[in-house]
Amino acid sequence: MKEQDVQKKIINELEARGAWVIKTITTNKRGCPDILACLNGLFLAIEVKAKGRMTTVTPLQRYQIDQITEAGGLAFAADCVDTVKEILDGR
Repeated sequence: MKEQDVQKKIINELEARGAWVIKTITTNKRGCPDILACLNGLFLAIEVKAKGRMTTVTPLQRYQIDQITEAGGLAFAADCVDTVKEILDGR
């Protein structure tokens, strides 16, 4: 499954849960996650990878995920919608 297909499924899941969602295309901050959202007051940032490509998270992407987490948001990488469901359901 292509990254674009995974992004669409994740966006649909977030919107079904009532989240405000943006799919980033070009930002002024390198390594910015692909999806930014707010769900029940929680800032979410998701770096999306194609299925089986989790090893391609770059050091800069990992740094940005860590910075968002340290600021109180929930940030992570995912290669399928099930990962997103598990993380959100576990909160």
